Amino acid sequence: MKIQKILKRLLQLHPKSVDLSLDRIKRLLKDLKNPEKKINNAVQVVGTNGKHSFCSTLREIFESAGYIVNLNISPSIKKFNERYYLAGKYISDDQLHDLLLEVEKINNNKKITFHEFICACFFLAASRNNSDLTILESGLFFRLDASNVLKENIASVIMPIGIDHKDFLKKGTIDEIVYEKCSSLLNESKIIISEQKNDVLKKIKKVISTNNSKKIIFGEDYFYKKNDDGFIYNDDLGKINLPLPNLLGDFQISNVSTAIATARKLNKFKIRNFNIKEAITKIKSEGRLQNITKGKLRNYVSKNNQILIDGAHNTMAASAIEKHLRTLNSGRKIIMLLGMMANKEHKKFIQIFKDRVHSIVVLDIPNQTNFIEKIKLSKIAKSCGIPSKTENSIESALRNIAKENENAIILCTGSLYLAGEILNLN
Repeated sequence: MKIQKILKRLLQLHPKSVDLSLDRIKRLLKDLKNPEKKINNAVQVVGTNGKHSFCSTLREIFESAGYIVNLNISPSIKKFNERYYLAGKYISDDQLHDLLLEVEKINNNKKITFHEFICACFFLAASRNNSDLTILESGLFFRLDASNVLKENIASVIMPIGIDHKDFLKKGTIDEIVYEKCSSLLNESKIIISEQKNDVLKKIKKVISTNNSKKIIFGEDYFYKKNDDGFIYNDDLGKINLPLPNLLGDFQISNVSTAIATARKLNKFKIRNFNIKEAITKIKSEGRLQNITKGKLRNYVSKNNQILIDGAHNTMAASAIEKHLRTLNSGRKIIMLLGMMANKEHKKFIQIFKDRVHSIVVLDIPNQTNFIEKIKLSKIAKSCGIPSKTENSIESALRNIAKENENAIILCTGSLYLAGEILNLN
């Protein structure tokens, strides 16, 4: 409760949740004596989708090779502490409490957004925890994101880019999004580009054409191919036969391959093939096509119901999930449990599942304010030609779905915030 009280106070420091600027974060970092200047081993990760899976995989690879890792992700899924992984472990409640209070005192009630404040906290904590590698997942876009304050790094990684967060942009076009995410990547480093749609890759290449960093591009410098036993990763250092990663969905092979490429191209580290093989079987990426096989949620459904949780909230992620659903037993109905934030492309998201899900049960997202109301979202689902109804709680939704369809696959999706609430119930 002490931490929640502090976080609640921090949310009052700025009238907006997002106000794209680097002025406030730079001011606070200066007041903290610029802890970010002590970080010279960063891998900065930008993109629309796949960032969390990439970060989790890269961390596992380096830890399997005996290296110490600091990691900053955003948002957290179940608990705020997940954002700060320091020297091999998540920050404790006591450490987090003291860190937040320390930075709050130095900030002295000056205007700053919540995201900017917690980024400053990570830089301070990371500067005090020695690591061999620091992995930074960028927040909204990158050019004016609070994570974009470093003067040097050892690599920038561009994960798949698509349309999302249009309401924070002037036009909301893919060109604008690519510019915001890629135009400020650091020079004199390395840029690893993940598998992209062809037109997006062309736009990325154009934006970074004047960046003098070495470019390592999927489809040109590294490759993967799925086979019966797993997949083959291939680059100029050679081929590796690998088992499937401990993540559902073929799209995750692409995310994992980008992490492998990054690890192998960071020449100062010694990453061996067996480190990679060990790591990818241990990856944990909660809220991303997570199959719930145990826990309290199972009490609400039948033993034959399958519960899948994914925080997908944009059309690119929806397409990846829909593709995975095609591989499941077609004899079973798929019921979607859906909750979304208000600023998403609701109809486009839902339409992707039109031929894949039997019906949609809609919820308001608990403990959030900027969600689209369930009645309105249910009407949108119906307008897409999918039967839909609303429920009052996660528990009642699961219970009633199972009562009507004891063999159904229940896909819980639409928001990372909803995924977190469901996982916390478990």
